[in-house]
Amino acid sequence: MPEVTLIGQTGRTTGSSSSRRLRAEGKIPAVLYGHGVESTSLYVDRRDLRLALSGASGLNALINLKVDGVTHSAVVKALQRHPVRHTVSHVDFIRVRLDEVIEVSVPLHLDGEAKAVSNEGGLVDPAVDTITVRTTPVNVAGSFSYDISNRQIGDVVRAGERTLPEGVELVDDPEMAIITALAGRIEVEPEPTEGEEGEEGETAEGAAAAESSDAE
Repeated sequence: MPEVTLIGQTGRTTGSSSSRRLRAEGKIPAVLYGHGVESTSLYVDRRDLRLALSGASGLNALINLKVDGVTHSAVVKALQRHPVRHTVSHVDFIRVRLDEVIEVSVPLHLDGEAKAVSNEGGLVDPAVDTITVRTTPVNVAGSFSYDISNRQIGDVVRAGERTLPEGVELVDDPEMAIITALAGRIEVEPEPTEGEEGEEGETAEGAAAAESSDAE
């Protein structure tokens, strides 16, 4: 798993006004904690953070976070976003040891095309966005993929069926559905009610009577 380096600057003042000022300057308020060490308030450059998390490992990237001349092995524990703009507003980093086991949520992506499903108007739907696993930081994958090419209508893939890399253990319930192949919706014309049939019949009879009267 490739490592990335990020610079964290200390000395920021906590509080909403200070955080807003930092964000206006292109900085992201952050905190570093873990392993019994006192948490440290800091900030990182927005662009540098984006680059650090844009690699193959995504949000699960192992980061060499340099703070006041000391390098900490860290991963992103939580990422807060603006509710409307969806820009990053705060990030929590947690210290890790390279040999320790941690729990992470890995995104699930679908590969291929399930033609047997689409030909019948169906849809292969990811039932979950992520799969939670337990492993060491160096083994964390950026995402898991699953080939859906051979799926059929009604198929359900469960978490325990997904083959995980060596050294990676599933945390989620093995019976949890992660992918479902759904049939397309069939629209059925509603049957007319008895009242509607009666009205139609009366209308038809009235029309017939009118025609007979005209003929006379």
